[in-house]
Amino acid sequence: MAETLIGAWKESRAGKLVFAVVGIMATLLVYGVLQEKIMRVPYGEDKEYFRFSLFLVLCNRIITSAVSGGVLLISEKTLIPAAPMHKYCAVSLSNILTTTCQYEALKYVSFPVQTLAKCAKMIPVMVWSTIIMQKKYNGKDYFFALLVTLGCFLFILYPVSDDINPYQIGRESTLWGVTLMIGYLGFDGFTSTFQDKLFKGYDMEIHNQIFYTTLCSTFLSFCGLVVQGHLLMAIDFMLRHQDCIFDVLLLSTVATASQFFISYTIRTFGALTFATIMTTRQLVSIMLSCFWFSHPLSWEQWFGAVIVFGTLYTKSFLRSNQHSQLPLVQTNDENKTQGNTNS
Repeated sequence: MAETLIGAWKESRAGKLVFAVVGIMATLLVYGVLQEKIMRVPYGEDKEYFRFSLFLVLCNRIITSAVSGGVLLISEKTLIPAAPMHKYCAVSLSNILTTTCQYEALKYVSFPVQTLAKCAKMIPVMVWSTIIMQKKYNGKDYFFALLVTLGCFLFILYPVSDDINPYQIGRESTLWGVTLMIGYLGFDGFTSTFQDKLFKGYDMEIHNQIFYTTLCSTFLSFCGLVVQGHLLMAIDFMLRHQDCIFDVLLLSTVATASQFFISYTIRTFGALTFATIMTTRQLVSIMLSCFWFSHPLSWEQWFGAVIVFGTLYTKSFLRSNQHSQLPLVQTNDENKTQGNTNS
């Protein structure tokens, strides 16, 4: 009886939602803590910092491409590219630059600053969507984007002086960190917009795009490490610091797992529910990072965070109301149609 009830609960919409929320929150919270630990906490008695961001990208992409390829084989879906390879490579290169900027920025700004700054990605997405997809946005969209940007600027420009980065102290490091975050937002906006265009322009299964994009990323990041001369240096670092191996492998694993939960959530509940979950995840990530790594926040940063998350939740609430009113509108239209038919 108990097993039947548990099974029925898992099959219910509430059970699926809990599964999605727990999966996304758990994997991405662990991912956030691990990336800050790897990039900002020294290893060993010599207090040596890990400096090879591209190597983290390589490890992440190797595991993700292996898992997505395995899914395609197990599900007996085609491994033939659905789009020209150069289009996969364009997404891949942009994605590598996105992730590299993300990891590098952690050397100069704290994780809470980086996480909140990611909320401003709606602006580059709107810009790229206008350029690539010829989409149009109304005044309300731009108003919400400006509010989020204002909150992000407050959070970035008024840090507590005690929250020092491990690589450099001073305004120059903050500016460099902000520059890297702007690069992250720009490349990430292009990546998501171009992925959307590929999905709409080709009959493409999600694992097919993930497989070929991460395969290209694996090749490009490997070549980048060889050209920079960092591949052997990164391997040597990990061999000298065994605990770093565990951190990198766990980081890559949860990054891959998060992709599954993200895809599941969007497919089952849609983008609106996913956006709300991600907003909550960002808020929890900031609080967890402040507690775990002792990041103090100024009152200006608290105010900026309230503006950002208040705006995002308001936007989600307004969209939710619009969706809830759609069936009512359809019913009224149907009643009008039936009335005309009967008369």
